[in-house]
Amino acid sequence: MFALGIDPGLTRCGYGAVVQERGGPRLVASGHLATSPADPLGERLAVLLGDLEELFADLQPDVVVVERVLFQVNARTAMSVGQASGLALAVAGRRGCPVEQYSPNEVKQAIAGHGGATKEQMQRMVQVLLGLTTPPRPADRADALALALCHLAGARLRAAAERSESGQYPGPRAAAR
Repeated sequence: MFALGIDPGLTRCGYGAVVQERGGPRLVASGHLATSPADPLGERLAVLLGDLEELFADLQPDVVVVERVLFQVNARTAMSVGQASGLALAVAGRRGCPVEQYSPNEVKQAIAGHGGATKEQMQRMVQVLLGLTTPPRPADRADALALALCHLAGARLRAAAERSESGQYPGPRAAAR
């Protein structure tokens, strides 16, 4: 499975593409798409839309994973995150690509083992999980990679559960007999 994580933002929209292979997850691409705060909002949204369309066309992910924003103290930040998120969801929908959303706490729980992990802990865990020589920076890249890793980890568990329910996987008790 090939997952593209999107950490939405209008000034900086992080992305991280990860493929699940037999040996574990492998980094395919990461970076960020940027717009200038000095430009009018409509132009910024148009630039981000075009960049997202190009990114999706280049990478052709199996699934797009977008951060679900549940709460923001700053209303202005919440609006720009929501606008960027909406563009990513629309591009995925237009391409027929499934979308999954996770809250920051769900991602932290899946990657670091606890929902209160710091940015530095998340960057370090992404580094370890992907076998990188240094932690991914800036934080929006690490967050996007963590989103993709979170989904891939859950996908492995869901697949095992489906095999178990269908009788294809005997489960630990049957294997111990």
